[in-house]
Amino acid sequence: MGRVREQAGLLGQLRNPPGGRDARIMLRALAVDRTGTGLWAASSVLYLTFVTHLSAQQIGVLLGTAGVAGIAGSPLAGRLATRFPVRPLLIGCHLLRLVTLTLVLLCARFEALLVVVAVTYLGDRAAKTLEMLFATRAAGERRAAYQALSRSAANAGYGLGAGLAAIGLAAGTADAYRALILGNALSFLVAAALVWRTGEPGGRVAGPKPAEAARPRTKGPWRDRGYLRFVLLDIPMNLDDSVLGVGLPLWLVTRTSAPHALVPAFLVINTVLVVLLQLAVSRRAEGPRKAVRAVLLYGVLLFVTCALLAASTACGTWTAAGVLLAAAVLVTMAELMRSVSSWELAVLLAPPDERAAYLGVAGMSQSIQKSAGPPLLTGVVMAVGPAGWLALGVAVAGLAVWQRRCCEGRLAEMEAPGPVAQPARQ
Repeated sequence: MGRVREQAGLLGQLRNPPGGRDARIMLRALAVDRTGTGLWAASSVLYLTFVTHLSAQQIGVLLGTAGVAGIAGSPLAGRLATRFPVRPLLIGCHLLRLVTLTLVLLCARFEALLVVVAVTYLGDRAAKTLEMLFATRAAGERRAAYQALSRSAANAGYGLGAGLAAIGLAAGTADAYRALILGNALSFLVAAALVWRTGEPGGRVAGPKPAEAARPRTKGPWRDRGYLRFVLLDIPMNLDDSVLGVGLPLWLVTRTSAPHALVPAFLVINTVLVVLLQLAVSRRAEGPRKAVRAVLLYGVLLFVTCALLAASTACGTWTAAGVLLAAAVLVTMAELMRSVSSWELAVLLAPPDERAAYLGVAGMSQSIQKSAGPPLLTGVVMAVGPAGWLALGVAVAGLAVWQRRCCEGRLAEMEAPGPVAQPARQ
């Protein structure tokens, strides 16, 4: 009965998310956006290979450059959000990607594709930051619950997009690939129309406390060494993404005797667990103390994941398969912890009056990891072998402990009564 009541409560939150009607519409827009992302993720490499006839090296350069361009999207969005309303900026990001994806269908030269795909990725990262700024302002103190709902909606949309892409990929024709890219472009038009129906969220998550109001203004996130330390430490706290998408499949194929057909199961496990458990996990990372504790749990979970990967090479076929499936479950649990605690801490550690700019900088950690994580795993960790995985697990666990101490210290200073030293001097 308790489980039934819990599920009913989760469904109720989906119908009435924190932030009310506007938040509900934004969740729909996010799901539509991620459905298009699923189409792109499943079809882009094949489109670039068989329709535009790019070489593997050119595709690698194109996607790598696009990933680097995406890093600039988060701070740019945060900067703009300090001067302009979030809602029209987000609509602009959706329409920008509508234009660039349409241009992808019209471009055949590598140089032109390099530019339009890079701008697409920049708009993508900017949109993600603006979506979270909207949530931070609209959901208020219940932003962790909204973040969990958005993660569930995003994963459901991504799974739907990947499923729809499978239909087009089964056809295997140039027109089918073009249809999938066009479907991604049209998803941005629908998302923009949905965002248009919302209202501009409130200007801040919550008013500053008297002690916060007494503090002098900071010099901005780029001069706030304490906050920049948090952002830098948050980069390895996002490595679960590369471990799941790159490390697990390649390790299975190159270092174990587990059946290759197991690779799609990793994504299925991840998608299902995120949709089912994200809301429940968010309750364990809501508020300062729980969010800080979740950082340490993340380090523990990723360490055990890495240990399982290291041990899988010494196992037989089916034992290795079981070990790798267990690793997929644990890395997903780590992702669940990180996805809520990372943003919760990014909000809590930022000065209330400058959260847009600060959150824009915090959003860079995911983009940097997406660019640096795969080469780190393939070129260093996996090249060393099982010992490389153990070293990575120990390193991330140690950085998690450091991150926890830094966050606790900054939170204690921010909560201290009376004027204190500026965060920039930490």
